[in-house]
Amino acid sequence: MPNITLKQQQNIHRTVLDNGIVVIVVENAAADIIASRLFIRAGSQFDPPNQAGLSHLVSAVITKGTQDLSSIDIAERVESMGAQLGADAANDYFILSLKTVAADWFEMLQLAGQILRSPSFPDAEVDLERYLTIQTIRGQQEQPFSIAYKQLRQAIYQDHPYGFSVLGEEATVSTLDRADLEHYHHTYFRPDNLIISIAGRINSEDAIKQVEQVFGDWQVPDTPLSKPSLPSPIAQPCQVTTAQDTQQSIVMLGYITSAVQEADFATLKLLNTYLGNGLSSRLFVELREKRGLAYDVSALFPTRQSASTFIAYMGTAPENTETALVGLVTEVERLCSQQLSQDELQVAKNKLLGQYALGKQTNGQLAQVYGWYETIGLGVEFDNLFQQDVTKVTPEMAQAAANRYFIEPYISLVGPAEAINFLS
Repeated sequence: MPNITLKQQQNIHRTVLDNGIVVIVVENAAADIIASRLFIRAGSQFDPPNQAGLSHLVSAVITKGTQDLSSIDIAERVESMGAQLGADAANDYFILSLKTVAADWFEMLQLAGQILRSPSFPDAEVDLERYLTIQTIRGQQEQPFSIAYKQLRQAIYQDHPYGFSVLGEEATVSTLDRADLEHYHHTYFRPDNLIISIAGRINSEDAIKQVEQVFGDWQVPDTPLSKPSLPSPIAQPCQVTTAQDTQQSIVMLGYITSAVQEADFATLKLLNTYLGNGLSSRLFVELREKRGLAYDVSALFPTRQSASTFIAYMGTAPENTETALVGLVTEVERLCSQQLSQDELQVAKNKLLGQYALGKQTNGQLAQVYGWYETIGLGVEFDNLFQQDVTKVTPEMAQAAANRYFIEPYISLVGPAEAINFLS
């Protein structure tokens, strides 16, 4: 048996194997299903600017062959068990996802071990996935929301990898080849950079033994784990526009805010919920229901390992573009000048915590949440800490956070030239 450390929180067990692999097991016997998430601490934030999209391309190709199995072999194995297998890349992590009945889980874990440790990255598959990615990027260039979000993201983050889409840019993806994927894999796919999160009908002792059987002989390389030096966002608000002959204008505000580890994270999640989450949110009620300005209106605050952004946006008729921008700015600034009432804040808390609970219903969701928290350095304890932090937020705390971050927005507009020229 490996030399392990063990933490237990209710039915959640965290174990570290000798070679550095972190294993998280959530025992949940409600259904005869086991879901697994195998996280690599990498993601698109580790893509060099001239290779933006590299993580995504690795995720698209990694399940298409190993040293011993072709893409057809892998597909047949998965389908013969009625299982699910997929890979993806996000800003802060790379992930291989598995889902199967409990009886087949160990066989799927063995397959995952081959995929993670010895992918072949066939040239034909690299060429195909690169082509498909470029087609997706081109398609996004015709979508007003995607254009507005891209130019806002680039204005805020500049050369930081968060400034690029996870898909990358056509110019960078076009240059990627098999050697680039192999180098990425050699650099980041190692046991001391792997978190395996498992949820379902399995006890922690059996799960750890089986993970050890598949991954226990994977040795840590002699070279230290490479971590890129990331630039800081340039906090210089500006206005960016793209003229496009569209039937609606996209109006978007962005503010640089906190990373997930910082004290204001839960408060900003609450403000996001109050302002733009759902049909009862402030933006929806005030700007769509009462004033009829919006086709679509919302706010988002992504959870990020580095500095995140708080974004409010609206789709509106071109003739209402300037009015819509003023309305969005007014509603965000209201959070700075006027405290939320206790009732308003409590409604936002109930909504946020209710949605958070609903996001942990399935084994797949449980494996995702706890593995993700571990990957970005929060640990499984963050599940309880976040909920406690939300309940502690006061109207004074909410207003103070708004005044710290909602000072001057980055503004992004996309729409007909005559509708957006008031910013020029």
